[in-house]
Parts: sequence; structure tokens; C-alpha cells
Amino acid sequence: MFSADWFFDLDKRLRDMGLDSDAQTFDEIKQNLSCPKKLSPDEFAEQAIYVILAGGFSQKTAKKIHQKIINYLVNNSFNYNDLLNIFNNKNKVKAICEVWQKRHDFCSEYYSLCDLESKMCYLQKLPHIGKITAHHLARNLGEDVVKYDIWIQRLGVAYTGNIALQEKIDNKKLLPEIKKACDDMFEHVVKETGLPRGYIDVVLWKACQNGLIKL
Repeated sequence: MFSADWFFDLDKRLRDMGLDSDAQTFDEIKQNLSCPKKLSPDEFAEQAIYVILAGGFSQKTAKKIHQKIINYLVNNSFNYNDLLNIFNNKNKVKAICEVWQKRHDFCSEYYSLCDLESKMCYLQKLPHIGKITAHHLARNLGEDVVKYDIWIQRLGVAYTGNIALQEKIDNKKLLPEIKKACDDMFEHVVKETGLPRGYIDVVLWKACQNGLIKL
């Protein structure tokens, strides 16, 4: 595990299975990480809304609901109850409404920040975006960061070979020793492959989710 051949084999198998996507395709993610583009307020909101929806849902379900919501928002007058009819989750719909209504301010503020730490702190303040999901959103916005979710935490621990660390894995609170294990793993795979951390992250996450990596 964790060699270039291992990683590129996972990448190929996912592509062969038609599983090479998150909110964007693998190729789009790789291109965006290599050469980030500045998004419009609508595009910024679309990415934030996808991350809000993705928590707790399969990617297939999230993408389906996301498409319906975005189609509604760009083609209709805004109506909270209409959105509830599309997706019956009051907390997430409330967050989606706020993101869409304030998308110009949110987008402008994000791009006014110059350093990654400030951007990450800002994204965590958006409606229904937490510390871990902020990394997901940042990556989809073109920042070369990783989402330290449960799969990546388990992989990081596997990389260290320190079984005792398994007890410290927590999907709600990223502990410093677990983060270091993940960062060490990404540093190694980056050196092996020459690819951005954010791209390695989405491939490894997808491979874990679909059982190509057994943990």
C-alpha cells in the first residue's frame, strides 16, 4: 500500500467502474487543483450547497438532489416551501436558502482573503459547514487540501502501523495525532505520485467508500 503503483491502480479501477467523480469528475478536480479558477457567486453557492447536501448521503443521492435544487434556484423565484418539497430537511434547506440569498457576499468575502488559513476559518462559518466539511468545500473550490473524514483517518492510522491510534479516530473531532498521521501519509503519496494532495484525497476516499481498500 501507499506506493505509486498502488495509487494509480486504484485510480484506474475507479475510472473503469465509472466512479471517477465527486461534485466534479476526477479530471475536473485535478485540473481545478492545478489551476484554480475564480468562481462566480452562483458557482460558489453551487459548491457550498453540494457539500451541505453530501453529509449523510451517498454521492449518487446528493448529486441527484443537488441538480434538482440548483435547477430550481436558477430558474424560479426563490421559495422556501418549494425547496422543502424537493428536499424535506428543514435544517439543510434553511442553510441552502441562506447560502443562495447571500451568495454574492459569501463569494466576495472568500476571495478577498489571501491566505489558506483565513479561507478555511471563513468557510467554517458558512451555514451548515463544519471543520471537516470546510475542507471538502475548499478542495472543490480549488484549494489543495484534504477532507479528514473517517475513511482518511483510518487510512492515516494504517499508514503509521500504530494500531493503538485506532481508538483515537473520531469523525466529529480531528485529534492532532490523527491529523499528523494523515498528513504524513499524504506527504508520502504526493512524493510517490507527484499529484496534488486534494486529488489524492478524493481518489483514496472513493476507493475506501467502494471497498477497493479494505480497512
